Amino acid sequence: MGRMDGKVALVTGAARGQGRSHALRLAEEGAEIVAVDLCAQIESVPYGMSTPEDLAETAKLIEELDRRVVTREADVRDSGSLDAAVQAGLSEFGHIDVVCANAGIFSYAPAWEMTDQMWDEMLAVNVTGVWKTLKAVLPSMIERGQGGSLVLTSSTAGLRGFANMVHYTAAKHGVVGVMRTMVQEVSQYGIRCNTVHPTAVDTDMIQNEPMYKLFLPDAKPEELTRERYGEAFQALHTMPHPWVEPRDISNAVLWLASDESRYVTGQTIAVDLGFLDKV
Repeated sequence: MGRMDGKVALVTGAARGQGRSHALRLAEEGAEIVAVDLCAQIESVPYGMSTPEDLAETAKLIEELDRRVVTREADVRDSGSLDAAVQAGLSEFGHIDVVCANAGIFSYAPAWEMTDQMWDEMLAVNVTGVWKTLKAVLPSMIERGQGGSLVLTSSTAGLRGFANMVHYTAAKHGVVGVMRTMVQEVSQYGIRCNTVHPTAVDTDMIQNEPMYKLFLPDAKPEELTRERYGEAFQALHTMPHPWVEPRDISNAVLWLASDESRYVTGQTIAVDLGFLDKV
């Protein structure tokens, strides 16, 4: 018996990174998956984003676990494409029990140098996209009357301020506001809502040359290595690790998605290597 047997989970940003990890972890425990991702580049994002091939690989890995999966290329900024993805999932599985609103982007600049485009695209994906995802799923979840779990990906930047990330910090704080409002609106239907707050996670979002340069501004090109970068990140944490693995976040997502946390709602769950205790 799996912890998610009989449940269906919709995961945004599922093509790679944390989203793929969440989808696989839920599938390992018996969930069927609706996997959604943009699979295209957003202009203000300084690293390469996911591709259709990445989403197909996620589907392949889920199917290898003997679970069913529906994939859709959909933009969380666009309600129409999200509605279509949800309808595809409902047509295949009949219900959606869990929403893992994980899709997100990252960029950086001092507040006075940040472009309007950077700000607008960040908030459109990282907080408005969360709301649009919930808006697409909640009507069917409420109508079914069997409760559900909404797990929203925020960040340590949703609980503390970060230099050079005013747009990201504002968006991730906004996700907490969405969560707290959902608790007031959907608890009566047996639907829970919580946020997860990762510190740095070892994915393409942080493992790229622009991020290396941000954290190692005085380093020579040959010094822009994963090892030097890891040392810079290590200084942020009380535990002796530079970053966590996607599965570490997925385990928290799984618990919040499962009936093991059936009375847990309105919580901000940090997986942060002691970051919040150090700053």
